[in-house]
Amino acid sequence: MRDRRRLLLLVLVTFAAAIAGVVIGRVYVVPVRPVENELHELLHRDLKLNSAQHSRLETIEKNYAIRRQALEAELRADNARLAEAIEAEHGYGPQVATAVDRSHQAMGALQKDTLEHIFAMRAVLRPDQTDKFDDAVVKALTAKSE
Repeated sequence: MRDRRRLLLLVLVTFAAAIAGVVIGRVYVVPVRPVENELHELLHRDLKLNSAQHSRLETIEKNYAIRRQALEAELRADNARLAEAIEAEHGYGPQVATAVDRSHQAMGALQKDTLEHIFAMRAVLRPDQTDKFDDAVVKALTAKSE
């Protein structure tokens, strides 16, 4: 019985270390730069927007920021539920599976909302600006991580 406890403790410590490694790697080692940040830089620095475009983009960005904050809060809540399920089941059981599925739905909603935001920004551009914008989108989505 003592060996089972040691094994369980070893598995839990290993799992916690793996999660910590992923978090540290994502946050500190290679922070992911969201596609929309690169596009915003391009929009405001390189595309020579007129005042009407600036105004429309500002409205689009404010609306997106509100929606993104709500979706990110939902993701944090889903992560908390996942942590609770892992703590309760100590393995990949039905509660963990449900929590994972729920978090994937929130991630998908955030990705869809981000794409809608990108296309809304594109709709503000003149035809002579869309090629650069489209190139930046493709580049950001296909860039290899270093």
